[in-house]
Amino acid sequence: MPGTPKKQRSKRQVFVYHMQLMLDLAWNDFRKKYAGSVFGVFWALAQPLVTVVMYWFVFQVALGSGPVDGFPFVLWLVAGLVPWMFFQEAMLYGGEALLGYSYLVKKVSFDISILPVMKVISALFVHLMTLGIMLVLYTAMGYFPGFQILQVLYYSACTFVLAVGLAYADAAIIVFFRDLGHMINIALQVGTWVTPILWNLSRFPAKYQLIFKINPMNYVVQGYREALLYKRFFWEEPGYTLYFWGVTLLLLLIGRRIFKKLKPHFADVL
Repeated sequence: MPGTPKKQRSKRQVFVYHMQLMLDLAWNDFRKKYAGSVFGVFWALAQPLVTVVMYWFVFQVALGSGPVDGFPFVLWLVAGLVPWMFFQEAMLYGGEALLGYSYLVKKVSFDISILPVMKVISALFVHLMTLGIMLVLYTAMGYFPGFQILQVLYYSACTFVLAVGLAYADAAIIVFFRDLGHMINIALQVGTWVTPILWNLSRFPAKYQLIFKINPMNYVVQGYREALLYKRFFWEEPGYTLYFWGVTLLLLLIGRRIFKKLKPHFADVL
């Protein structure tokens, strides 16, 4: 396949080749993060676990937060934190895609448009492992989600597409404006509190809930809880689903356009 002239490759062959290349690069990127450490991939799970324990201790033990809608607080908390941590890692590392692989950017024959996607896939590996731990926790506490757990795959895909669109724009702009990386980091810290992850949106009047629902990640966070705890399906809110995908696809198109417009200048700057 690599030796086949590009003009002789079918669209299907090119697609399969790019997919395989992205997966290989993503897996190598994932392994590289923990290469040389004694505990290896364990550190990929250590940070999410510590984050969950820290928030659980502060809100339930220290501040006395009780069950939410009859569900244990820790399960309600985890359902919101897990997708947010995936989005957070995808955004942080996706924005550094071109900076971290500048040697590939300068290769004329390499399609650099796969790099932001590759970074999001690398974050997805950690997310899948975190999902496994979350499922064990739910099962151990007697709240196995049932077949509704399949919706988590849908909401993970929602997060993936949203992160890819933003990563395209971030990765392209950061090449020329490095301060954007710090701005994204601050925005994600603020987003942890603005998004209904640590607090219950239903406590607000309906007219104020609409303000928070503008945030696409609210759809994902609430969706995880709907699937894991409330046993509801995403098609029960068709209007909100259409809104999410409308905004997400628009961001994807804008991100791709920014990336394509700035692409000819990447090699000169890096």
